[in-house]
Amino acid sequence: MYTQAECIEKFGSKYNMNKVMEEGLLYRVDRGIYSEKEHVPELGILSFKYPKAIVTMRNAWFIHGLTDVIPDEYDFATDRDAAKITDKRVKQYFYPKEILANGCIEKDYQGYMIRIYNKERMLVELIRYKSKLPFDYYKEIVLNYRRILPTLDIREVEDYAMASPKKDLIMERLQLEVL
Repeated sequence: MYTQAECIEKFGSKYNMNKVMEEGLLYRVDRGIYSEKEHVPELGILSFKYPKAIVTMRNAWFIHGLTDVIPDEYDFATDRDAAKITDKRVKQYFYPKEILANGCIEKDYQGYMIRIYNKERMLVELIRYKSKLPFDYYKEIVLNYRRILPTLDIREVEDYAMASPKKDLIMERLQLEVL
């Protein structure tokens, strides 16, 4: 994917860029964003548009295969000091700078690289946001975490929990509900 400025630089001028688009070799996939592929997943576009944001919550659980519920909006984590994302498709979560990058990985999503939290970090987020999630949804994800427990790095989960606000509550819930 490219910004309009990158396309103009690549093709020499806006006129040449428009000619390439007419030939079907370049497509406008969002405002100011272009791709050589006609169909780009919306999450790929949004990740390109907001490169410092990290995919979290419902989208992360879905991508990691912990739920089959397809989210109706995109959840992104950003620094507390970051500007508000005004895109109506995005629900933004603000995190302190010191824990924002914990568990962030780059993952291929339908041919596009996205920044997303790993499964261990998302287990901590599941526990943190338990009261804000529908009970059935929460239970489904917890059961799936129990199923994949042998593949998780429990030490890493504990490290993320200890760095989070409400660490004692998170550790207690982890012991009672997941481990």
